[in-house]
Amino acid sequence: MDADAQRAALAAAITTSGKSCAQLSRLIGRNAAYVQQYLKRGLPGELAERDRAKIARFLGMKPEAFGVTVARGVAEVSRLDVGASAGPGGLVDAERALASTLFDPSMLRRLGVRPEAASMVRVAGDSMERTLRDGDEILVDRDRRSPGVRGELFVLRLDGAVAVKRLRWIGREIEVASDNEAYATVTVEAGAVDVIGRVVWLGRALL
Repeated sequence: MDADAQRAALAAAITTSGKSCAQLSRLIGRNAAYVQQYLKRGLPGELAERDRAKIARFLGMKPEAFGVTVARGVAEVSRLDVGASAGPGGLVDAERALASTLFDPSMLRRLGVRPEAASMVRVAGDSMERTLRDGDEILVDRDRRSPGVRGELFVLRLDGAVAVKRLRWIGREIEVASDNEAYATVTVEAGAVDVIGRVVWLGRALL
């Protein structure tokens, strides 16, 4: 894919996404005018592939459309812009797809998750400690939206807030619980909870 085709693909993706050249420049650690100069003046002649890959993920582009070589045998998993709260809940207007994450398809198969139904979400807050910590990355299966009688981790929307909690049925109601005992457990009518998906995997940096 030649440099002119890469520029055209990027310009189209920027128009569609509504993102600015300055945002993309900051994304790859450059000065604010870097991407605009690349598009308008052809300087630099070509962006580094690692930068193109980062921009493609951020804009939701197909990597090949920006001249990025895609490794075979990997599955792209969408990343949701919700910052699911493990505390009181993070208010959001809508879920938006951000940069995708690459997963081993065999791992998704072992977890029983379809790539199309998988999403990565970042945890914010401490109400699910010791199970989940602030900053953890969790894999959510959007095909699994039905709590059982045992408490299982789900990402949900309740009262306009998105959170990750432990859900279970109690009679005709759903218990919404935190693993941190400092936070209260509540029981709500089933219709009050919009379950986004079940948490099936946790990624965490060891510091």
